[in-house]
Amino acid sequence: MKAVDPSRHSPRSTPHSRVTGVILAGGAASRYGGLPKGLERVGGERIVDRVAAALREVTDDLLLIANDSAAGGWLPGVRVAGDVRPGLGSLGGIHAALSRAGGPAIVVAWDMPFVPVPLLAALRRAGAAGADVAAPVSDSRRGLEPLCAYYSPRCLPAVERQLDAGDLRVVGFFGDASLRVERVDASAFGDPRVLFMNVNTPEELTLAERHASSPDGRRRRQEA
Repeated sequence: MKAVDPSRHSPRSTPHSRVTGVILAGGAASRYGGLPKGLERVGGERIVDRVAAALREVTDDLLLIANDSAAGGWLPGVRVAGDVRPGLGSLGGIHAALSRAGGPAIVVAWDMPFVPVPLLAALRRAGAAGADVAAPVSDSRRGLEPLCAYYSPRCLPAVERQLDAGDLRVVGFFGDASLRVERVDASAFGDPRVLFMNVNTPEELTLAERHASSPDGRRRRQEA
């Protein structure tokens, strides 16, 4: 995997010029009492609206991947589709994103309220420069953020091979020899611990609200 300088690439240079912004609303939200956590508000906005607004700035279309029967009313005017292979966790969500998008996709989990537009633009530029996967470097246990990443259609066969093998590791297919994986330096856009914060519990919602109301949190949102 090779690090990417986010300022060096120009977008829209690949054969697939259109990129779909995919919002992943999967998961049982067991730590949130089964409630649709992306509909909670941070800084006065629903988290899903914050994610959609950021993706709209850098993609050509939006797609919501959700299995909830109420999902059609969450983002009026946005296409909704469910998992192709249900019950396979985050990797199943990426599979659905690529299957339903029909082209390159920038995927963001719907419970990440602080993903900034400039970072998403850097992911798109990396994809336009030829990456099959462009993922931000973070301090997570995986070292990368697969649920805030660019994926080309070439990833779909690799994901399907992994699913067929019963391997649900969300970054497992990153090691496929057929794919070019680029690492994007997320620290250029802010503190990765905040940028990729997931709201999985009520306590994390309280923490997210604290971040959103801080001077730095307001500045990040304005820059996005």
